[in-house]
Amino acid sequence: MSLIKSISGIRGQIGGQPGENLTPIDILKFSSAYGTFIKQNYPDIKPKIVIGRDARISGEMIKNLVAGSLAGLGINVIDMAYTSTPSVEIAVASQEAQGGIIITASHNPQGWNALKLLNAQGEFLTKEDGEKVLKIAEENNFESVAEENLGYYVCNPYLDQEHIKKVLEMPLVDKNLIAAKKFKIVVDGINSVGGVFIPELLKALGVEDIIGLNCEPNGKFAHKPEPLAENLSAIMEMVKKEKADLGIVIDPDVDRLAFIDENGAMFGEEYTLVAVSDYVLENFSLIEKNNPGKYNKATVSNLSSSRALKDVTEKYNGTYEAAAVGEVNVVGKMKETKAVIGGEGNGGVIFPEVHYGRDALVGVALFLTSLAKKNIKMSEFRKSLPEYFMVKDRVELMPGLDLKKILADIKAEYQSEKITDIDGVKIDFADSWVHLRGSNTEPIIRIYAEAKTLALAEEKVKEIKDKILAYIK
Repeated sequence: MSLIKSISGIRGQIGGQPGENLTPIDILKFSSAYGTFIKQNYPDIKPKIVIGRDARISGEMIKNLVAGSLAGLGINVIDMAYTSTPSVEIAVASQEAQGGIIITASHNPQGWNALKLLNAQGEFLTKEDGEKVLKIAEENNFESVAEENLGYYVCNPYLDQEHIKKVLEMPLVDKNLIAAKKFKIVVDGINSVGGVFIPELLKALGVEDIIGLNCEPNGKFAHKPEPLAENLSAIMEMVKKEKADLGIVIDPDVDRLAFIDENGAMFGEEYTLVAVSDYVLENFSLIEKNNPGKYNKATVSNLSSSRALKDVTEKYNGTYEAAAVGEVNVVGKMKETKAVIGGEGNGGVIFPEVHYGRDALVGVALFLTSLAKKNIKMSEFRKSLPEYFMVKDRVELMPGLDLKKILADIKAEYQSEKITDIDGVKIDFADSWVHLRGSNTEPIIRIYAEAKTLALAEEKVKEIKDKILAYIK
């Protein structure tokens, strides 16, 4: 398994040979390269970097290496310890730090870890900046400082409270209404940090009846981390058994969010952003009143996200645009269009009133307020949204395969259809679409399809997958 180096950081499986897996040597190398990049950007000050990690077993080891390498470069380090990705993003800005490193492999399974790299705004590095870090790493172009110039290290695990405070202060969040509904909620924390922070947020919102499932942050994941139906049978059964109003599922670093309805059925990971956007757009006048001219009634998601967001946006006479896959691309398009909300169909909600980053805590608070205002059941809420069916599949990439040629062959074969190629190849048919692209985090081709019926979506995925397998053979 190759070490995955990208503009957003470095990712791989723990153990093995340097350069092939995520080893201590690679961690020191890339954290030093990032620290050097930060020092080059801020030559006149002693930089400060915020770090934090999810509950993966390897996280403590990696954190120590990262903190040591940064301090050795003369950079001050604020360690948030166990924390979420959005919490680190918010803390970078509030602490006036020059950058941040989040130690998490997000949706990757146990045994993986990664370094996610942030700029001074608490946002992921741009492509240009990410390439600079990779170049520094390749050239081993970093130099440590003398003892008297070492950076200091301080652990401040209480910065998470600032995140929760910002969520509670959102004008569109009505915690009194949420408390009055007396929701009964099951939370699946996958034995990572979300098992702590989501219940803590719910309590702050006035929810008293909380049932925790896999909420001990010991890093021993109870199921595959991606919040997909096939991985969530336990919480689906628990919601039905406990007669709960809903279930909440997050990934290990709490930037992806999915819901379970009162019948134990998936609300639909794609529909997290759609439902929250419907509420935000409906109340756009309040946002405009508090921030005149700052935002447009516009939304953004990536090419692999549901058409339902476009439908909802146009219902409120707003405008929708699609970006390439990747949070940094969505954020860039959101800033360009002054979008009031955006995100990714993987359950990632980006609400710039709090910060430009996917944030499950923000999503939970806005969703529960909307549900309480509507005074309906989860299943009824889902039926009120545009109906689409999405199917996701993948093809493993063996070493030596030419991904660019595979994509070019698919593009040529469907040239009579509407093609978008800013990120892989997306084929828009009249009644459906298919998007295929190489993953940034795994050696696979992702295949997404969406249609008005499940059968048609499955048919489209099979059609494309069969063609890819034929090319490979």
